[in-house]
Amino acid sequence: MDIDKGTGTGRVGLSPAGAGDGDRSTAPSGRATAASPIEFRLDAASGVPTYLQLVHQVEHALRLGYLKPGDQLPKVRDVVASLAINPNTVLKAYRDLDIKGLSQVALPELTALRRSLAGWLTTADTAGLDEDGMVALFTSALRDFYERRSGSRTRGGAASGETEGVA
Repeated sequence: MDIDKGTGTGRVGLSPAGAGDGDRSTAPSGRATAASPIEFRLDAASGVPTYLQLVHQVEHALRLGYLKPGDQLPKVRDVVASLAINPNTVLKAYRDLDIKGLSQVALPELTALRRSLAGWLTTADTAGLDEDGMVALFTSALRDFYERRSGSRTRGGAASGETEGVA
């Protein structure tokens, strides 16, 4: 990702500044500016540092295809104004993204997976689970999946050959 320190903008990927025909809007100064496809939000109660929340949101947007390599990230001053945070926090997040050299995760099955997940959510809702219950169940199943996949079972003294997960 290129970070244009002069204007405080970042671009995902390695496209040159001004490349592409992205959406454009007019800034208060009257000049055209490229519109960013991402708007950051913060969760003060999450316990996750602010700069990491920004990094995670960009990574998530890339995985889901909302951001593509070459898309412009919001200008530092715009993020600072909208979230009331220190500019150094935004610069740290953009620098971290630049160091990671992010690329879009191509996942053609994404639509089918979302449809399947939506069906699972409907079933969980019908079963009486609220959002916290769904998150807890999904998180537990995901953890069990990765433990089985890596061949190590450490929770509850389970043996490494066991195939049943603990919910």
